[in-house]
Amino acid sequence: MAISIPTRQLFIDGEWREPVLKKRIPVINPTTEETIGSIPAATAEDVELAVDAARKALARNKGKDWSSASGAVRAKYLRAIAAKITERKPELAKLESIDCGKPLEEAAWDMDDVAGCFDYYADLAEGLDAKQKAPVSLPMDTFKSYVLKEPIGVVGLITPWNYPLLMCAWKVAPALAAGCAAILKPSELASVTSLELAEICKEVGLPSGILNVLTGYGAEAGAPLASHPHVDKIAFTGSGATGSKIMASAAQLVKPVTMELGGKSPIVVFDDVDLDKAAEWTIFGCFWTNGQICSATYRLLVHENIADEFLDKIVQWCKNIKISDPLEEGCRLGPVVSASQYEKVLKFVSTAEQEGAKILYGGVRPKHLKKGYFVEPAIITNVTTSMQIWKEEVFGPVLCVKTFSSEDEAIELANDTIYGLGAAVISNDLERCDRVAKAFQAGIVWINCSQPCFTQAPWGGVKRSGFGRELGEWGLDTYLTVKQVTQYISDEPWGWYKSPSKL
Repeated sequence: MAISIPTRQLFIDGEWREPVLKKRIPVINPTTEETIGSIPAATAEDVELAVDAARKALARNKGKDWSSASGAVRAKYLRAIAAKITERKPELAKLESIDCGKPLEEAAWDMDDVAGCFDYYADLAEGLDAKQKAPVSLPMDTFKSYVLKEPIGVVGLITPWNYPLLMCAWKVAPALAAGCAAILKPSELASVTSLELAEICKEVGLPSGILNVLTGYGAEAGAPLASHPHVDKIAFTGSGATGSKIMASAAQLVKPVTMELGGKSPIVVFDDVDLDKAAEWTIFGCFWTNGQICSATYRLLVHENIADEFLDKIVQWCKNIKISDPLEEGCRLGPVVSASQYEKVLKFVSTAEQEGAKILYGGVRPKHLKKGYFVEPAIITNVTTSMQIWKEEVFGPVLCVKTFSSEDEAIELANDTIYGLGAAVISNDLERCDRVAKAFQAGIVWINCSQPCFTQAPWGGVKRSGFGRELGEWGLDTYLTVKQVTQYISDEPWGWYKSPSKL
């Protein structure tokens, strides 16, 4: 069934508004390379309107409408959003597939996760009520102290194109649960479902101004949002280069930021494994979501004793991957998101070959697909640690391979990166897995798997993969401030100065 892109405007103060400069951006289907619609292009003028709406929304009725309302009140809206996501799951999944190239079955899975995320943070919003005025133990019995958790204020949320609606949910759900007002700026390469989230919020009656959605280019909408003096915090997922600019901008105002940036994560496969199981997790860890995941385990480190046999297995598994229009049943690899990303991925492969690596498999357009931004999953061997393919994030279906001979060597190679988002180890020796997991310099470690993600567990990196955590209770805490309240409870005067009445 054909599905069309809804024509939307910017979502500001609970209403659809045409951009001040009336600019729009074409939506290009990466499968067909055809323009299938357009999205509004916000600029600094629209950012001003959205920030003003968000600040007024927080102050409305002295905060009783949202920021100082009970968590139970906010939870009601979050659950209503979750229910609408579930109700519209088939439509939203198809919109996501034609917008960014994600296989339809993956997109449908993502919609379940989106709904689950809003439901989860509804529960945490309710739990906040019981945690208020948590007592602090003090060494002096003449005082008592407690802690209040309060929303940080107006937050700017900047999200990427690889999980368009899910990355929005990861930020919007905890921000709203905490009592913040949010301005969402999704990637211009995949904004369609974020505008549908705005429509859902309108349908469920979310108070106006609590969520505003500004689609547009990073330089024209994201940059003025990040630097705005009345935005209290920025949460960003995307490239390291953009993250650095946002940090520099926020630093001028001492504005808190959380960053989930790039990665070049390792997967270490020891010689005591079931080769088929390890092969499937290896290709899933790199080629899931068309290879466009910050945490993708792009670097395979395999024990030299099994390297040749294991690589043969991986090639066999790759030949069985269905590469097709993402709306086709059974599709497991769709196109990368855009023409520029397509060229970038192919350039990485050709540069690796020029530097002396071997293209064992793939790295080209599949022969049966004459249009669309499709790249056959690539397996690259004979890689050295000085090569670009070893050091830089591709953000496409490209796996590079090195062998190792010892556990210590494997750890050293795994940590040989400026990044530190994810890392995986596959071995039947669980004690070794625990040692290696502890030795990895990464925020997320997988044992005998790669890429599982749960709303309840913290997500984030170290080194140049960023800082701060999303998901779980940690994801809520990042949108809260902690206020200490201390009371003097003794009937006796403090007595530090001499009383004038006793002189």
